[in-house]
Amino acid sequence: MSIQGNKKGEGDLILLVDDEPSILFGSSVMLRQAGLGRVRTLDDIRQLLPLLAEEEPGVIVLDLQMPHISGKEMLGELSCGFPAIPVIIVTAANELDTAIDCMKLGAFDYIVKPVDATRFVTSVRKALDRNTMQREIESLRESLLTGKPANEEAFSGIKTRSPRMKAIFSYLEAVAPTEQPVLITGETGVGKELIARALHELSGRRGPFVPVNSAGVDDHVFSDTLFGHKKGAFTGADHARDGMIVRAAGGTLFLDEIGEMSLPTQVKLLRLLQEGEYYPLGSDVAAANQARVVVATNRDLAAAISEGSFRRDLYYRLCAHQVHIPPLRERCEDIPLLLDTFVEEAARTLHKEVPEYPYELASLLAGYHFPGNIRELRAMVFDVVTRHQRGRLSLAPFRDVTGVGLPALAPCADDGGGWLNLAAGFPTLAQLTQCLIEAALKRSGGNQRAAAELLGISRQALNQRISKK
Repeated sequence: MSIQGNKKGEGDLILLVDDEPSILFGSSVMLRQAGLGRVRTLDDIRQLLPLLAEEEPGVIVLDLQMPHISGKEMLGELSCGFPAIPVIIVTAANELDTAIDCMKLGAFDYIVKPVDATRFVTSVRKALDRNTMQREIESLRESLLTGKPANEEAFSGIKTRSPRMKAIFSYLEAVAPTEQPVLITGETGVGKELIARALHELSGRRGPFVPVNSAGVDDHVFSDTLFGHKKGAFTGADHARDGMIVRAAGGTLFLDEIGEMSLPTQVKLLRLLQEGEYYPLGSDVAAANQARVVVATNRDLAAAISEGSFRRDLYYRLCAHQVHIPPLRERCEDIPLLLDTFVEEAARTLHKEVPEYPYELASLLAGYHFPGNIRELRAMVFDVVTRHQRGRLSLAPFRDVTGVGLPALAPCADDGGGWLNLAAGFPTLAQLTQCLIEAALKRSGGNQRAAAELLGISRQALNQRISKK
């Protein structure tokens, strides 16, 4: 048995099964030149089923004429025992009846030797895409049934109790193992890079996570940073230099602020995604990309396309998998959790005791727009903790920064959502309590635990008050 390639968990594996070493070598070269580097070869068909008991490839390329066990017989075994794995049959026999029989047995495709490179690579890519789609559907189905991601540890750096964020985690789990690019959108400061890092962690890739900022860099500098250059490519290029894409081989290349990329650079990125290859500066020989590409932007790319500043074909290539991260103001239930996290982090960084903060603080911050989102909240907390001397944190510095006062007069559902008009007479305490509870429930999206935290009471106390209504 001859095995080459990567271990389980590094992406979509292509398994080539043929008793002729020259065929295995030639097929491997074709695939690697096309940017499909995760290839294993097997020259003894009897070892195929034991191998599949240990790991499951994305596609099997199987020769029909094999000693010991025929490819047709093995195809029947695979169709019954491993129906999710696409099988491409390769044979020297150009017989219509044989092809029909193989397709009836469940073959994904049927290719006749001598193999045309374009036809072969296209067939393998389509098989991998189908396998990827099936795995995504299965992962999403499992996440929907359980209501939570299977690998919660990968998201430990993202503090949230938001149902919308939990749904995003489930989607990321489904698309993480694929080779397709992922587009992450959202306002500044929502945590797009954290999402990209979680995606890398979930992918199981052994290479590094390599972030590159695309904003404010001209085409030449960016191309050199990303693709590298050959010696003598330009004045001052005394030595060859690998780009970030080489550093990210076997891992994830994260391109942030993709919406700021120049049009010439967009063309090069499009080629990278479409062909799986790139040209270092000064080279006329294409190099294969071995990194998974994840991009992020805070821009509205649809509007950028209309303005002519972003390529439509690149957008379509990027949005095969798209994730939009909601702003903090749309998930206020996360504010108490983030407050605890940032207060503790700030105190630990500044070598101070962790101070308590007034329970009203979460309610005050929930009324703020947060244009800088989580990044702004973190900076705000660090600034206040830095200046804090003793006792509980004061509300005053938070009020000064946000310009938001405490919601002493809560919006009431009874008067159509308007503010309570004290000039018209004081409400009873019972009426005011009911109004505050309704406002807190509305603010937290019906989440009673989050509503209780906004009100500064226990969940049990909130339930008691609700039951008295």
